[in-house]
Amino acid sequence: MASKNPSYRIILGSSSKARKQILAEMGYEFTIMTADIDEKSIRREKPEDLVVTLAEAKADAIVQRLLNDGQLEADASTTLLITADTVVVYRGIIREKPTSEKEAREFVKGYSGSHAAVVGSVVVTNLVTGKRYGGWEGAEVYFLEIPDEVIDNLIDDGVTFNVAGGLMLEHPLTLPFVDAVVGSADTVMGLSKALTEKLIMEAL
Repeated sequence: MASKNPSYRIILGSSSKARKQILAEMGYEFTIMTADIDEKSIRREKPEDLVVTLAEAKADAIVQRLLNDGQLEADASTTLLITADTVVVYRGIIREKPTSEKEAREFVKGYSGSHAAVVGSVVVTNLVTGKRYGGWEGAEVYFLEIPDEVIDNLIDDGVTFNVAGGLMLEHPLTLPFVDAVVGSADTVMGLSKALTEKLIMEAL
């Protein structure tokens, strides 16, 4: 399949498997760079503000790295940097990645027979012009009752520690217990296709 971006480069500023998969599904070719930031040091009351601020902080860190490495040339071809962040909101509380087995179990048990909101941001930075375009999208996930045995297996699998709110929609253990998704599944997975497409067009 021909690349959608033969005339410009894309850097995905994320190590998330789901984000890589989504961007590849969209038909883009890209390289990957990760941002080493202390996410816990960035706090905002509103989840929408938090995810946009975190995606911007990731972009800032990667831009700094590129500058330090002398990789940002003035006459370089257009390069777009895509960063993103996702949080889960459960009963009004913002949830990021669980930090312990106990917390991961509490998170997943809470979703059983209940629902959670997901807020995801996308920020696209044009590395030649320096201009930045960002936004966020929300989705709701409704769950059936999740048996304790399935929760145990999810914790043992270790996957809950790598995702916001311990919630990996596409995981084969989780998927059968998803009753409904209101909004787009790709927002829940970490990268809204529609928003990403829109911001890429704006940034070019």
